Amino acid sequence: MQLRLELFVEAPEISLDFYRRVLGFAVQGTATAEYTILSNGDAVIAISSRSALSSDRPLRMKSDERVGHGVEIVLSVNDIEDAYRTAKASSWPISVLARRPWGLPDFRLIEPDGHYVRMTSDHTS
Repeated sequence: MQLRLELFVEAPEISLDFYRRVLGFAVQGTATAEYTILSNGDAVIAISSRSALSSDRPLRMKSDERVGHGVEIVLSVNDIEDAYRTAKASSWPISVLARRPWGLPDFRLIEPDGHYVRMTSDHTS
């Protein structure tokens, strides 16, 4: 089984820039406002414009609703220090890289549409 995450965002160009520049994803195929697939290793995230959703679609949000409430996107990388350096160099606000009580290192950030993202590694060393 593989997971492919689809995010319906306010401004696709801003989200595409974030996922590419801050988290190291690459565009697969052609980038459009309607639908763009990004990947980084086995992680696949598709970005679509929220405005493309029909008014009766359950995923359509009201303007006062908070995006991503109750969801944490966890991305596991082989080299957490490299991922941290890349994210830090982007000047995007991120937490410090820290080893958590459960033994794994991670850092955290909020992406442009308010989704909480945790970058971690499965390696304890």
